[in-house]
Amino acid sequence: MAPGPEDSRRSPYARALGARASELDPLLRDYFASIPPGRVGVGTGVFDRVGTPRRWLWPLLAVLQPTGAVRAGWATDVPFRIENRTVDGRAESLRRFRFASGDWVMRDAVALSRSGRLVDTIGPRGRVIASFDLDVRDGGLQLISRTVGFRIGRRIARLPRALAPVVRLSERQDAESGRQRVDVTIDVPVIGRVYAYGGSFRYRIEEDA
Repeated sequence: MAPGPEDSRRSPYARALGARASELDPLLRDYFASIPPGRVGVGTGVFDRVGTPRRWLWPLLAVLQPTGAVRAGWATDVPFRIENRTVDGRAESLRRFRFASGDWVMRDAVALSRSGRLVDTIGPRGRVIASFDLDVRDGGLQLISRTVGFRIGRRIARLPRALAPVVRLSERQDAESGRQRVDVTIDVPVIGRVYAYGGSFRYRIEEDA
């Protein structure tokens, strides 16, 4: 059955989770719920680390940096701001990393595929596309990539599983600080960990100016 108008306006996370949304920690229920029109979800905090300390990987990441998916280098204690909106059933996010050398922005849009898998289109031109499986563990949300590919013109070239990076995202509530914690890692076969960022933030819903 095709989704109705009401369903198409809901967050892809809300649709993918269904009744399991009640298993999430309270902060995460608000974070992954649908955001009404005219409102925006705003998070501000600090990333403990961004990038990789393995300097020999920086030239490779520099090649990928224009896609908006990763930033070459290594930094700690990076302030950031995220803005979330629900637009036509997609979860659109803008993350602004405030490095000492200047701001770097990462944009992405998450949709729900017909098969029920989350699909993340990354960057201003949507040149990186990844699909994810979703799970709820101990009140937190876990995502792990199933496929990763690149948009070339109108086509999407998916990387073979033997070569494709594995992206993992963990969102949870830190009971001690009352803040939300996010950790993202990217691992490549044979090479291992090539990129990561993680930190904590506070989140609120406000009028969208």
